[in-house]
Amino acid sequence: MNRVILKPIKKDRWELVQDYEYESSFGIISIPKGFITNGANIPRILWSLFPPNSPEYISAATIHDYLCLNAYKDNKNYAMFYFADKVFYECLRKLNVNKFKAKIFYIFCRAYHYVKYK
Repeated sequence: MNRVILKPIKKDRWELVQDYEYESSFGIISIPKGFITNGANIPRILWSLFPPNSPEYISAATIHDYLCLNAYKDNKNYAMFYFADKVFYECLRKLNVNKFKAKIFYIFCRAYHYVKYK
């Protein structure tokens, strides 16, 4: 899996500097140059353990942010959030993120989207 190329634009925001394409098991996901991500939405208290811009998972977080933005724009479509979370987990594993950590990230994303949009 190719990694995204980002440049910092604010304290907690990064901009995609070139178009990015990810071929998931669900299809091709294309993210346009200029997309802005905040990295992983991790509570600040946990940043010392899981920094939101860690190179280990920033590519997966960028793809997840893009898919969640589209789900939000599509009338907060819960099925699209579910899809985004599945792709996020797949990306984490392709990036060789520890299976336990990837599962924890996935479970928290699923729980958040379930509570907020279901």
